[in-house]
Amino acid sequence: MGPLLAFWGALTQKRSTGFRSIGYMLRQHTSLLLRLVRRSLALGAMALTAGCSVPEPTTTNPALHDAQMRHSITLGSGEVLSYLDAGDERGQPVIFVHGTPGDAMGWIDYLTAVPNGMRFIAIDRPGFGKSGPDDAVTSLAVQADAIAQLASALKLEPAILVGHSLGGPVVARFAADHPRKTAALVILAGSLDPSQEDVPWIQNLGDTWPIASMLPRTIRNANREIIALEAELRQMEPLLGTISVPVFVLHGTADDLVPYANVAYMRSHFTGAAKLSVLQLHDQNHFLPWKERRRVNETIRAAADLVGALKTKTSNGK
Repeated sequence: MGPLLAFWGALTQKRSTGFRSIGYMLRQHTSLLLRLVRRSLALGAMALTAGCSVPEPTTTNPALHDAQMRHSITLGSGEVLSYLDAGDERGQPVIFVHGTPGDAMGWIDYLTAVPNGMRFIAIDRPGFGKSGPDDAVTSLAVQADAIAQLASALKLEPAILVGHSLGGPVVARFAADHPRKTAALVILAGSLDPSQEDVPWIQNLGDTWPIASMLPRTIRNANREIIALEAELRQMEPLLGTISVPVFVLHGTADDLVPYANVAYMRSHFTGAAKLSVLQLHDQNHFLPWKERRRVNETIRAAADLVGALKTKTSNGK
């Protein structure tokens, strides 16, 4: 199984969203991979298996923190939504939304160092981690609604939402569909431009039997999300101008998974935002939550400060 996933990830590496570069994660059992490739695909494709490593959290003993912070709610659909929760229960709520694939533990470095006056919540998006269902939930609206149910259950309204990669369009859809629950958006390497989505044929092949049945849930569901993403983004496009909260965008110019061209799209479509701030990170790649943790934290603080200022202005009737 490992070799198949590694080979699959390498083939889909060039155009993927968030952790969609599965080849970054799975490169084991080389000898078995060679046998698999010889049997089923051209030997020349083997060269594609090279890649870099997904950054690891710096937090020690993450499993212990997972056990201490882990909670869940049952959604209206009957499925479980699992999440991590840390910080001041009365503080400014911040909800972290991972890309694809991924899970809440990708944000553990943030949850173990929550700033004063804040509450950090990281979710396992539907279809990933310990959240149901077993199959993929490709609808951005359904993903956003699951977060909205969590926000209502925990009284997190309004919350700052931080979305990485495919988590970017999820939090944008949340803001469009649930404006009263949204205080601000922080979008890290977000894949919002539908014209930048180019699904290779190999990914459609991977969603057919028997290949799909051979893939682990997280890989299978990530692949299905990628295939559906362009249509989902085009459906959401008319809604982006209705988002009125502050939007903070961080994007690396060397991001070869979600191109920097997405920033121009966001500039032209977040026309109703109270503020649109774009931080261009020169020569930085896609993995901003790990590579640029200081700047991400600074941006969250800036968002919280602006939210507080706008709230004061509103209460004073100015």
